[in-house]
Amino acid sequence: MFSKSKISETNKPAPAADANKPSGAAPATPPSKPATPPTPASAPSTPPKAKPPASALSSDLTITGNLQTTGDIQIEGKIKGDIRAHLLTVGEGATVEGEIMADDVVVNGRVIGRVRGLKVRLTSSARVEGDIIHKTIAIESGAHFEGSVQRQEDPLNAGSAAAAKPAPATPNNG
Repeated sequence: MFSKSKISETNKPAPAADANKPSGAAPATPPSKPATPPTPASAPSTPPKAKPPASALSSDLTITGNLQTTGDIQIEGKIKGDIRAHLLTVGEGATVEGEIMADDVVVNGRVIGRVRGLKVRLTSSARVEGDIIHKTIAIESGAHFEGSVQRQEDPLNAGSAAAAKPAPATPNNG
């Protein structure tokens, strides 16, 4: 006789059980179908969150203190302190005095202190005074470097540096 549109069925609450209908009668559409939220399989169809842009520290900025991020940093100013980042780029006019620890390190400017990175690159304008602990390294012609270079499988693990150092000598009384 009368038929309801499927749109109106999804917006209305499920009717109460009718006493005149036999208990074994199934509704035309299962009540859980229209009200189900999207399945988890449809969730990956949305693109992943965009990576935030690199934090830029301008050439007129001087920071005294440590910097830590899981993102990227582009330094053009002067930093006195340790830096931890995913990708760290030291600009041509920049100076960093402290330890650098990042997955990727690109040095175009001056670094005074230890550099630890999975991938370390010193460009031709780089000036580094300190040790470099790396997994892979590239030093362009013209780069100035004073210090030691040590390859490690996991250069970001601070404990591996302690293991690499020789144990202090202990007096032998016997």
